[in-house]
Amino acid sequence: MKVWKLISGILSMVLFLVVAFQSCAAGVANTLAENGEVSGSAGILVAILMLAGGIVSVATRKSEKNGGNIALIVLFGLAALLGFANYGSYSDLAIWSGWCLLNAVLAVVAMLTGKKKTDVES
Repeated sequence: MKVWKLISGILSMVLFLVVAFQSCAAGVANTLAENGEVSGSAGILVAILMLAGGIVSVATRKSEKNGGNIALIVLFGLAALLGFANYGSYSDLAIWSGWCLLNAVLAVVAMLTGKKKTDVES
């Protein structure tokens, strides 16, 4: 799981730029269309949470404690929830929310498998 945390962390930090630029464009489009949607603003929040999750993922990849995994579950889970709830006309936000959900699920798997390893070693 150490390699996955490194790869997903780096990808999340790179995807932050893509999501942020797309969200700005979607926000401008929502404002010009005056359609009342908040998908651009939600996209910016998803991008920020994705960046934070990527940084935490890279920083805690070698840690054997569950604090980093819990932080990843909260950050990526909140980003996925926020994105899926508000994607509206900015349909790419559902894709980025799916990426965040995948990372949250894999953090749960890492936490559960890491706990089993420590139980066997004791």
